[in-house]
Amino acid sequence: MTSTGLNPSSPRPRSPKTGPAHGAGPGASYRDHPARILVLAGGLSHERDVSLRSGRRVAEALRSTGAEVEVRDVDASLLPELATNPPACVVPMLHGETGEDGAIREVLELLDLPYLGSTPGACRAAFDKPVAKSVVAQRGIRTPASVTLPHETFRELGAVAVMRAIVERLGLPLIVKPAKSGSALGCSPVRAETDLPSAMVGAFAYGDTALVEHLVEGTEVAVPVIESADGPRALPAIGIRADGGIYDYTARYTAGSTEFDVPAELGEDIAAEVARVAMEVHRTLGLRDLSRSDLIIDDAGTVWFLEVNVAPGFTETSTVPLSIGADGLDLGEVCRALVDAAVARSAAATR
Repeated sequence: MTSTGLNPSSPRPRSPKTGPAHGAGPGASYRDHPARILVLAGGLSHERDVSLRSGRRVAEALRSTGAEVEVRDVDASLLPELATNPPACVVPMLHGETGEDGAIREVLELLDLPYLGSTPGACRAAFDKPVAKSVVAQRGIRTPASVTLPHETFRELGAVAVMRAIVERLGLPLIVKPAKSGSALGCSPVRAETDLPSAMVGAFAYGDTALVEHLVEGTEVAVPVIESADGPRALPAIGIRADGGIYDYTARYTAGSTEFDVPAELGEDIAAEVARVAMEVHRTLGLRDLSRSDLIIDDAGTVWFLEVNVAPGFTETSTVPLSIGADGLDLGEVCRALVDAAVARSAAATR
């Protein structure tokens, strides 16, 4: 297996581009003079509770490496505090639209603060499921047939006629989800045409636009991609077997609701293919540092792209920490290496 550059047992290389930390002398890295890392968690999205859990776990992991870490919510006092007491690096662990649509990263860039994760533009493209599907499909990645419609279309053209056209075009079964949402909130399977109206209502409860997609059934896997000095690399795929067959919000964050295969039980060729697809998604969308692609493998062995996450969960039931462990890596060392890279990247950009 190719080295990730994140092996905690190997010496950590010092980047010649790493600039001095706050209060550090010339040429010193912030690891030599520990400075504060700020983890942003909480926010006002529907995924607030998940974000708080993810933020706490990332903070604990970073502290295990000796880092000084603060976990902070997002409110009106944040920007004045960042201006007067800037951290060495910000780790956005905000889930949902307000955390993953690129807006918070735009603000961090306005303040010239180093942060972990993808750029604002890449976040916007990835968080918008129909846009992400369209972009990766142009690179030859398979993604289920779908239609994206705003709530107004159903009101103006008649909901019954529009839903009939959807079923006639895409067939059954279907899955309906908000175009911009995370943690499978508002996501519902549709196995009979009579189930479609309630599924649409559920999706529109979380946004004005819904993605209606042909439901591909098979083996669902999550494949993280992390970056290091050696470049991006796919971590082991995690197999997902949810009670009831759909990996929805309850299945994701309720202990015991889902069984995980760590790593996924895949043949060598399929394992290589899901890794290739996740890497291609990461590169095509211009993602950075860390991403997680959600894929499904049908009975014929075809790999289908469902969506990608730029701020994946780090809770006790989240797949990214499971994958990091399956690869023999330490969660704290991985998080610290990503922070180091973000600090070095920011220092290099200002020279």
